Amino acid sequence: MATAKKAAPAKKAAPAKKAAPAKKAAPAKKAAPAKKAAPAKKAAPAKKAAPAKKAAPAKKRTPNAAFMKAMTPSAHLAAIIGDKAVPRTEVTKKVWEYIKKNGLQDKAKKTMINADAKLKEIFKKAQVSMFEMTKLINSHLS
Repeated sequence: MATAKKAAPAKKAAPAKKAAPAKKAAPAKKAAPAKKAAPAKKAAPAKKAAPAKKAAPAKKRTPNAAFMKAMTPSAHLAAIIGDKAVPRTEVTKKVWEYIKKNGLQDKAKKTMINADAKLKEIFKKAQVSMFEMTKLINSHLS
């Protein structure tokens, strides 16, 4: 025990006089990355394993038949997308084409759609959100 007490003050005295700035920089940098590196190694394998699990179900996914079924638009909706029977996904795409072509997306808040005369017949409002739009359009499909 006596030797340990003598050795400790000797180490403190020598570096304090010669390299006080080096002691702050070198030991702090060496100690900190060693501690940070260990958790990073533990987290890295978990990240590699997670995408592998997500990739497998993506290959097995098949389109929902309800979305692919051709739907007949109402007269009001036919004025925008045409009178042919098309799947719900195509209806939404065609309505968005109409909105972008006529500049009906709100400039300040992009999630809002300003209705013109044709869209007002479908939406029954002057302005709707893009999320509400599909719900309102579905009532015009049969």
